Amino acid sequence: MSGYVGILVSDPWLQNQFTQVELRSLKTHFMSMRRENGKLTLGDLPSKMSRLKVVGESLTEDEREAFIQDLYQNMQDEVDFELFLRVYSKLQAHATDRRGSGAKSSSAFLKAATTTLLHTISESEKASYVEHINNYLKEDEFLKKYLPIDPSTNNLFEIAKDGVLLCKLINVAVPGTIDERAINTKRLLNPWERNENHTLCLNSAKAIGCTVVNIGTQDFIEGRRHLVLGVISQIIKIQLLADLNLKKTPQLVELVEDSKDVEELMSLPPEKILLRWMNFQLKKANYKKIVTNFSSDVKDAEAYAHLLNVLAPEHVDSSVFTVKNPLERAKLVLQHADRMGCKRYLTAKDIVEGSPNLNLAFVAHIFQHRNGLSTQTKQISFLETSPEDTQVSREEKAFRFWINSFGNSTYIDNVFEDLRNGWVLLETLDKVSPGIVNWKLANKPPIKMPFKKVENCNQVVKLGKQLKFSLVNVAGNDIVQGNKKLILAYLWQLMRYNILQLLKNLRFRSNGKEITDADILEWANTKVRNTGSKSQINSFKDRSLSDGIFFLDLLSAVQPRAVNWSLVTRGVTDEEKKMNATYIISIARKLGCSIFLLPEDITEVNQKMILTLTASIMHWFLNQPVEERPSTTSDSETGSQLDTTSNSTMDDSGSESSTECGSI
Repeated sequence: MSGYVGILVSDPWLQNQFTQVELRSLKTHFMSMRRENGKLTLGDLPSKMSRLKVVGESLTEDEREAFIQDLYQNMQDEVDFELFLRVYSKLQAHATDRRGSGAKSSSAFLKAATTTLLHTISESEKASYVEHINNYLKEDEFLKKYLPIDPSTNNLFEIAKDGVLLCKLINVAVPGTIDERAINTKRLLNPWERNENHTLCLNSAKAIGCTVVNIGTQDFIEGRRHLVLGVISQIIKIQLLADLNLKKTPQLVELVEDSKDVEELMSLPPEKILLRWMNFQLKKANYKKIVTNFSSDVKDAEAYAHLLNVLAPEHVDSSVFTVKNPLERAKLVLQHADRMGCKRYLTAKDIVEGSPNLNLAFVAHIFQHRNGLSTQTKQISFLETSPEDTQVSREEKAFRFWINSFGNSTYIDNVFEDLRNGWVLLETLDKVSPGIVNWKLANKPPIKMPFKKVENCNQVVKLGKQLKFSLVNVAGNDIVQGNKKLILAYLWQLMRYNILQLLKNLRFRSNGKEITDADILEWANTKVRNTGSKSQINSFKDRSLSDGIFFLDLLSAVQPRAVNWSLVTRGVTDEEKKMNATYIISIARKLGCSIFLLPEDITEVNQKMILTLTASIMHWFLNQPVEERPSTTSDSETGSQLDTTSNSTMDDSGSESSTECGSI
């Protein structure tokens, strides 16, 4: 009976949403509902789901019905178990969001709904994003036959159904994220290949900072417009804001008075830096107001008129300062932008209506095209980063995306700043170990009194010790003060605990025993050895891992069709090693592994990241129905590997860097 539920749940997204215990419980509810009527339709769910926890308690029947009708066109469609799980998961996320982020989750898989994904779509936004796609992907060999897309139609959502467009768009936003050799690009894709593309897309979107909580591959396949557009808007936003940091644009130091303010500037999210830049330029024009948002503060188009006059005075139409009608002024602003070579992301109507997404895109594109900053970079010591600083930056970014993948109440832009009040850490702890947080003792933001932040962080440290983290001489105040070393050490241990718990929770495989680093290492070596390969490793810091061959052997062992060996290099030169590493990461994400490491983490053999990658592959494999596994593996073999217990664990202080496997 161990593989009973797994056989019925083939969607990797669903497999990752629920524990086996939850699936069995939900299966019982589903069968009971279906027996009552002989069959179960979407129209039956609003009333019958009243008996389910959270969904029944937090939403009325009318609310459940309205929500489901918004997702599905035909309420008479018959519901199978996978569709039931999909609806249930989305309703729970909706109910949790409605109930408030402070409420304790009733189960491990609960995700808060992301506020960026609305159930209605903006035609203006769709047209703008279509124009962006047409512009940036027009030369792509595979997409040439589909582009340009007509923005007045819904062709965008049809083209997105095979997953290729979204994968390509991610690579435009953050080049090199996806190894395009891993994308299935046949003219006609079968359902499995199409699902692989969407799985690759979703895991890669998370890895660049998108919030894709409660979105599954089926949503793309069925062309759910608000969800597809929500993901596209996030990808494009990441692309447009990519230069809003001191590494890409060191000239941004002009925005601060002296080097003391540099650290504060570096900790700001890109949107805040963009606003700061805009006000810096407006000050030159003696514009008296301060722009604090990309909606109400720019609706009259006056700020835009002054901004463009500062940046490109040669193209100004002086009537823009005398016209009284905001719509007419907005039209003149856009004409000015056109003359200076900036592609439009919005219409005059979008400006006066205060569309925040499109106004942000418009200003970001102006910054990319002409930022008006000095070409002479100030000689400030912070611009020369040491290798250690680079590593810390990589770790911070990886942990940040991992935490954001849980869909907490607040999207964090910097772990050293945004975790200091302890709230998001408590939310993450509660999702990693449901029920562990005492919310009665927690202080919800906004928190004005410093001691309230310390109270939150004291509970964070207390819970870490409860989970057996190494926290010698660590106090809550260390987190409040933003101690980088201690925060990174805590986050690594939290992530590692999450990974090992996910593996332990596969009780029907591990017999409930603790999984250790040594077990993961032995599992990987055994899987590779059983394929006949001589490739073996001694530890997660084995230098032989740098060429990527072991991981390619492992991926091929768990899914023989995953690796196209004709694309694999010998891994001798640095370039060959990086090509293999990029391919490994994309193949793992394509299978369904939620990982956040970079190719450099493989080529440099980053011990912690290597562990997370191996554990993610192991978790994915053990989640697969026994019948679908390669014939070289037997239940007894897998069981014997996981029955092996070991007291040896990786020394958390002995590794120099960290990343995560995320919500595997």
